[in-house]
Amino acid sequence: MVLDEPAMEEELAAGVGLTIPAVRSLLAEIQRDYNGYTVNAPEMESASSAGIGSSPRGFELRNIAGGWRIYSRAEFADIVGKYVLEGQTARLTQAALETLAVIAYRQPVSRARVSAIRGVNVDSVVRTLAQRGLIEDAGTDPESGAILYRTTSYFLERMGISSVGDLPQLSPHLPGLDGIAEFYDAETM
Repeated sequence: MVLDEPAMEEELAAGVGLTIPAVRSLLAEIQRDYNGYTVNAPEMESASSAGIGSSPRGFELRNIAGGWRIYSRAEFADIVGKYVLEGQTARLTQAALETLAVIAYRQPVSRARVSAIRGVNVDSVVRTLAQRGLIEDAGTDPESGAILYRTTSYFLERMGISSVGDLPQLSPHLPGLDGIAEFYDAETM
């Protein structure tokens, strides 16, 4: 609950002095408990009348971005959101969202390539995204020496996905892209 990022199974195992499989099993058991699955079927009727283990809790344990983290349950998102975000206006601008999308789908990618795709200078937007912890330096391009950027585990966490492979595919939403592979092959020649 106090960590800034999801806790890895290895870290938890080292912290409590158990094996990774034991921690994995305990995490699954806690996850089931939080989801309200704590009673064996034959005991369900008596337990249910006593109010034991028959309903999910207001929070859940999720395996996300390569680690484990406790989240408020989706049904309570509006209530929790109002409480936590009251008075905050730290939303991303349209330019920041577009830049973040380009980086997420094309990573690792240079600032110049993002600018070329968006058609505008993205220097300040990239700085803002890096300050907010959504993107990070991924090394340099061996040919141009430009800094390459990629999304962070915090980005994955905020998106609620485990990896960038879980991002929605764009191709079904783009019309007339038959032969796009030939375009990219020609571009590299």
